[in-house]
Amino acid sequence: MLRVSLLGEQVIADEETGAVLTRSPRSVALVAYLVVHAGLAQPRRLIAGLFWPDSTDAQALTNLRRELHQLRHVLGEQPSLAVTGRDLCWLDTPTSRVDVREFDVARRAALAAADARGVVTHANAALAAYRGELLPSLADDWVLTARAELDRQCVELCDLVCRTPSGDPAAALAAARRRIRLRPLEETGYRTLMELQADAGDRAGAVSTYHRCASVLERELGVVPAEPTRAALRRLLAQPGPEVGRVAGAAAPGLVGRSAELARLGETWRAAAAGRAGVVLVRGDAGVGKTRLVTEFAGLARAEGAVVATGRCFGAAGRLPLAPVAEWLRTPAVQRAAAALDPVWRAEVDRLLPAARPVAGGHPTVDAWQRLRFFEGLARALTAGERPTLLVLDNAQWCDEQTSAFITFCLGLVPDAPLLVAGTLREGEAGAGAWITQLRDEGKLTALPLRPFDAEGTARLGEAVAGRPLSESDRTLLHAATGGFPLYVVEALRTGASPPSGRLTEVLRARLEQPGPAAREVAGLAAAAGRDFTLELLTEASDLDADTVVDAVDELWRRRILREVGGGYDFTHDLLRDAAYQQVSPPRRWLLHRRLAQGMELLHAGDPDAVAAQLAEQYARGGRPDRAVEHYRRAATVAARTFAHADAIRLLKEALALVRARPPSGNRDRAELAVLEALAGPLNAHQGYSSPELQRTLERSLALAESLDSQDSALTALLELWSSQFVRGRTAQAHESAERALSLLTPGMSPALIGSAHFIVAGSSVSLGRPAEGLRHFALGAEHTRGASTWPIGTRPDIHGPAWAAHAQWLLGHEDAAVASCAEAVERARAAGHPYSVTIALAYAGITHQLRHDRPALSAAVAELRGLCDRYGFAYYREWALVLGGWTRGGAAGLAAAQEGVAHLKAEGAFARMPYWLTLVAELSAPEAARATLDAALAAGQARDDRWWLPEVLRLRAAHDADPGPRLRAAAELARAQGSVTLLRRCEAALAVSAPS
Repeated sequence: MLRVSLLGEQVIADEETGAVLTRSPRSVALVAYLVVHAGLAQPRRLIAGLFWPDSTDAQALTNLRRELHQLRHVLGEQPSLAVTGRDLCWLDTPTSRVDVREFDVARRAALAAADARGVVTHANAALAAYRGELLPSLADDWVLTARAELDRQCVELCDLVCRTPSGDPAAALAAARRRIRLRPLEETGYRTLMELQADAGDRAGAVSTYHRCASVLERELGVVPAEPTRAALRRLLAQPGPEVGRVAGAAAPGLVGRSAELARLGETWRAAAAGRAGVVLVRGDAGVGKTRLVTEFAGLARAEGAVVATGRCFGAAGRLPLAPVAEWLRTPAVQRAAAALDPVWRAEVDRLLPAARPVAGGHPTVDAWQRLRFFEGLARALTAGERPTLLVLDNAQWCDEQTSAFITFCLGLVPDAPLLVAGTLREGEAGAGAWITQLRDEGKLTALPLRPFDAEGTARLGEAVAGRPLSESDRTLLHAATGGFPLYVVEALRTGASPPSGRLTEVLRARLEQPGPAAREVAGLAAAAGRDFTLELLTEASDLDADTVVDAVDELWRRRILREVGGGYDFTHDLLRDAAYQQVSPPRRWLLHRRLAQGMELLHAGDPDAVAAQLAEQYARGGRPDRAVEHYRRAATVAARTFAHADAIRLLKEALALVRARPPSGNRDRAELAVLEALAGPLNAHQGYSSPELQRTLERSLALAESLDSQDSALTALLELWSSQFVRGRTAQAHESAERALSLLTPGMSPALIGSAHFIVAGSSVSLGRPAEGLRHFALGAEHTRGASTWPIGTRPDIHGPAWAAHAQWLLGHEDAAVASCAEAVERARAAGHPYSVTIALAYAGITHQLRHDRPALSAAVAELRGLCDRYGFAYYREWALVLGGWTRGGAAGLAAAQEGVAHLKAEGAFARMPYWLTLVAELSAPEAARATLDAALAAGQARDDRWWLPEVLRLRAAHDADPGPRLRAAAELARAQGSVTLLRRCEAALAVSAPS
């Protein structure tokens, strides 16, 4: 069965297997053209002229034949495609399913149905088939014509469902909302939805729908709703008066006095639209009009046909990582373009959007490589369309680390995309971080400072708000009192004070005194909610009745204290929110936060992940630290799913502070242990194994686990502590942790824990110069974890084990076994298709090849290793590649690379194998430098108990002695004591050469 999807996406697939047969835009468009004219033969000459208008008739027909040949190869003997020498035709057959045809058949059935139930059933089937616009990524004339007709038919069906009395109010409501999405500037859809909501008893929803309608019309067209729509609101509010609208004096003025700045933004936009992706930041103090300017700019770009998506950063602790990016991706135009993405990239987008939250993955360190692929999927989605794209980022001073990292990544991935990020940045706020400096240094950032108005600009804005001319004295006083800050000017005049008196905070307080008592109370509740609250949440959390809350929100909206935002509400300015919150007494705030938390839990019972961070913050402020800790942990898990490890760390530290504030008890210790165990993974992924903070976290976890007699937790802490200690070069401490882990093993424990304990004993045994012991424990670890996918320390047991065991095999003189073990690890890693596993296998294989002096094999391994590290950001193994690659290359360039790798390892605090790395640098160095480097290697090995390579260090250092004999004999004795057969042979060979002297 063939499945042709043309609505909302562009793909031809096998229905049974799901296999994609083609996504070729030309092939899919050819099928789409025939489908739109199904049953009617289309002349070849007509099709050729439409699809290749710039070619000659003969060449266009040749192109059509070639495309048709490729299409027949994809479709096989598909009877739906009828081909003759003169024309082509698409036929409805049982062997194919086409969404456009399913939509049309169901639509016709709905229009012909004799009863209400039949009408709604068929109409809903048609609406279900209409998953988006026709061929969303194409803009050919015939596509636009067909798309507009299908869109009109879909709107017609929505109207039909809404007016048909079927006894299914949910279907009617869904159809009304669908109509609004299709025709956001037509008031008919809003009125229909308001009536349906009112009939369903959802007065709050109906009022919110009016607010959304009014906001869209004002923003896009600069007009107010028509009288029928205003009358519908009056009926809802039971107001007999002739007019419902904004309060007098609360008009929204057009943009005043920013023509130069707007022109500068236009220049930046034209450069970006021409293929120079970048960022423009409008910088200025609070209230200077940054958001207003960028909003005007975005409207102009939208009018020119650009895709415009808006996202906001939040300063509250309850913010979600990548929240602005999620807002961008939810923009209908972006969704339509992204629908044509390959499934592998759409799956990455689904990680972020709530509709498809993935189950928590594996070990954070191991899964960290997927972060760049995740970013690439998001970038592809945002740039999938053919139109220039403007991404608005409001309040960039609060931009979370993950969002800023994504922006820099995106601009680096698609530097020639027609893309511009336009942000607003408040001066004097902490948080405008390194990403801005990086973009400026790379020449991708344009900074646009915004100053307060001069006296003339202040007067013009004041007159626009007041709706009347101002006297010369009022103009002078207005500028003197407000300093030319637009927010101050607007809010002062909305209070009725002309000229204003008092500071901005006093003006804002006066503005908040204008509404009635119920509206003031709801404003305080809204301020406690923070950003993006819904009317449903306010009615749930308020102790006022629902109708009173609805009326209060409507009054706040009409006074422009609140504004409609994406189906919810927010304050018109952050400073207004702050002022409203300050007017709530501390005891009252405590109560409001608790009620808001309970309301959120009730409203999001089916998906608490979506509001976990907000719930945590509300419960923390509402005096329920126990519930706050629970939700901080949940929010950290959500953050880690999108690789936002810095945010996960921040959230878990909030939880940790609340836990540690409790009185000492066993329950408190158990809660602290749970938070610390959750914290270790994100710390490891974000800061690396060598992080001192990670080691402190693990040591505290171990102490708590032992005091609570929790063996599994103690063992897990020891396994992770070993990794931290080992990478930091604390070999003896690491081995003590490994032996403690081994002593905790009991028969009932999981094989993964038992195998992991043997693995870490094996690793530190090899570094301590006990290769035989190490090899034995590697074998035991493999035996217990056979078939396991990961170990608690994060890596694959069947890959990391043999990769490292190869070094022990080589030391013991089993060269063939070492080569086989190394090859086995690489082969398994490639079969697994897991980049981190391949990286580990290649890194350890590189050491094996270097030990054997197999330069061709080492060069190949290093080249692949470096590529993986560069692509996925594996910093630790990138340094291995630098040192090993430098040793292979030789010369001054090789020495510089090796020294750079060693310097990076030291800077990261990663001192494991430092004697070995320094030896490779010494082999590339001049005699004097080599001697000093080898001395440093000896000192490092002795200080850090990193002994496995010391016989070789001594052997090489002996070459710089006047009499190498004593040092060579010491090297041989040490190799013999360690059982390092290969190193002993090297020492004995060197002694034989030096014997005559």
